[in-house]
Amino acid sequence: MSVQQSDDVNVSRETFEVEVEPASASLIFGAGIDKARAYAAALVRDGDELGLLGPREMPKLWTRHILNSAVVAELVEPGKKVADVGSGAGLPGIPMAIAQPGATYVLIEPMERRSNWLQEQVDSLGLTNVRVHRARAEEVGEVFDIVTARAVSALPKLLRMTVPLTRDGGEIIALKGSKAADEIEEAKKLQKKLKISGFEILHTGAEFLAEPTLVVRTKLI
Repeated sequence: MSVQQSDDVNVSRETFEVEVEPASASLIFGAGIDKARAYAAALVRDGDELGLLGPREMPKLWTRHILNSAVVAELVEPGKKVADVGSGAGLPGIPMAIAQPGATYVLIEPMERRSNWLQEQVDSLGLTNVRVHRARAEEVGEVFDIVTARAVSALPKLLRMTVPLTRDGGEIIALKGSKAADEIEEAKKLQKKLKISGFEILHTGAEFLAEPTLVVRTKLI
């Protein structure tokens, strides 16, 4: 075995401590905190094997993934119908559904093993406001008040994918990073074609998180 191969094996066998639940978690989830804890435990148990979250993400499981997603629910009013496109590990859909149980959510995921895992979580957590739809975005055939996405693609491509799922006057909420403004500038080329009324950058969770979640909210005409 070469030195490089040996190094690769050592990396694959590394173990990472799971982040301790932050005090803010109970404030964000309220009565749903036990469901959030069970969801976190499922990600720790299955994340690496199913390719949902790698071991290196465990030291920031709560802050970067679960809470980062949950606070986006601040933008969702009760009664809204929300789609989470490319849901994968259920991010941001599951944390949002726990934090805002007054809305309904559809987790859209094309991969069978991931959609099966999502259904297992919905059932075991008792998330009666969530259903799983195994499909690509263009196959869904429904429209929603709000469409969310996290780490799916750059904004122009994401909008082409999600606008058909969004009702007239609805919103697309994409979790983004430091290049959000640049992505908006590129996406403005599609504004007229996709009947977009405007873009805005928002920070959610400022009351609870040291690094609030940055989202781009796109509103349709």
